Amino acid sequence: MRLLLVEDDVMVASGIKLGLTDAGYAVDWVGSGERAEEVLRTESFDAAIIDIGLPAMDGLELTRRLRRPDMASPALPVLILTARDALHDRVQGLDLGADDYMVKPFELPELLARLRALLRRSQAATTAVLSFGPLELDTAGRRASIRTGDGEQVIELGPREWTVLEYLLINAPKPASKDKLLQALTGWDKEITPNAVEVYVSRLRGKLEPHGVALRSIRGFGYRLELQAA
Repeated sequence: MRLLLVEDDVMVASGIKLGLTDAGYAVDWVGSGERAEEVLRTESFDAAIIDIGLPAMDGLELTRRLRRPDMASPALPVLILTARDALHDRVQGLDLGADDYMVKPFELPELLARLRALLRRSQAATTAVLSFGPLELDTAGRRASIRTGDGEQVIELGPREWTVLEYLLINAPKPASKDKLLQALTGWDKEITPNAVEVYVSRLRGKLEPHGVALRSIRGFGYRLELQAA
């Protein structure tokens, strides 16, 4: 999952980005509403975390603008952060298009839980479980499993394996492009190469194919989940 963090305080942004990255998200950070608006016109994200107290264009105005139809993802889930504990500010943020808010200071586990809830509502509609054939991915419990005749078998996944599989499940049965998978893994921080996507796909194949779930390569495009013939 690729997130946009909009926060002008470098120390706060660094802490949030580190915590989200450790949780398996690809996080891109900008320090102003103007830069965020520019980015959101052309690039897609799975969610945005926006501080209200930005210089010049504040987070409330940015939230209003990103809902415009000319943005790349006008339905983007938005979590606003605020040091203002006034009811008016919280209500205004929600009325302008935010989906949830948190008052500073906050604990990282709560931020992660609220973010997971937003992503579930956005990507998985009414269920927290993504499924394909016998494969199930519980996005709330961060648990992957295969349904069997005797119950289920848990599949252990690393953070980036989880990200790749989650993206493939969200797109299934359509293929997911290799470029989008790379963006979901790294965002702007290109610390891994495009060939690394193939490494994580290969690892997933080793864990899924014994259970009848195949990862087919689409030449020149990406990958698609398929059920193997019995």
